[in-house]
Amino acid sequence: MLKKSIAEFIGTAVLVIFGCGSAVAANTLAELSGFAIPLAVTTLLIAFAFGLVIVAMAYSIGNISGCHINPAVSLAMLISGKMSAKEFGIYVASQVLGAIAGAAILVLILGSSASLGTNGFGEASAIGANMGQCFLVEVVLTFVFILAILGVTSKGEFTPVTGLVIGLTLTLVHIFGVPFTGTSVNPARSLGPAILNAISDSTAISQVWLFIVAPLLGAAIAAVVYKFLSKE
Repeated sequence: MLKKSIAEFIGTAVLVIFGCGSAVAANTLAELSGFAIPLAVTTLLIAFAFGLVIVAMAYSIGNISGCHINPAVSLAMLISGKMSAKEFGIYVASQVLGAIAGAAILVLILGSSASLGTNGFGEASAIGANMGQCFLVEVVLTFVFILAILGVTSKGEFTPVTGLVIGLTLTLVHIFGVPFTGTSVNPARSLGPAILNAISDSTAISQVWLFIVAPLLGAAIAAVVYKFLSKE
């Protein structure tokens, strides 16, 4: 279990460093470019960054821990009977600590905690989406993401392409979600940067509840639906 915990810690830290770090870089480049870069362009850059990180981690630590690196994924596996409550608790703790460590490394790299790729709604949303809209977006995006994970991990013959499918699905949900919420679908990914960002701004930490509750709800619904659909 120790090796699995370390793998989840490292994987989540890498997700935050490269995923959130790329979001900060994309937005910074847009501001410094001297001309208006369409939101669609920065959205694609961020989406592919998160998707590619998942691909890299899936083929790096997938054979050790399953590469959940997301409490929502672990919750779905718990509901599906693929892990125990004790394992779930250990995985989530490792993921949250990894996300905090990743955000801390970003602060050291960037020299500031002011912008860490946090999620938000209202004024913190790129298109000004309200709380209700963002909650629904996160539930739907997480539902789709988890459903894809449960499907592609259900059969051994899918193993060679599992990382690619999951990475591309994460890219897909980011393309849709970034303008609304910055895309979470991962409570740890949201919580780590929000905690470190609180040093400079309280907005993200005050709104992070949505990015914990909505993804977990979406994951739970996906697990129940997949269980029903796959039942013979």
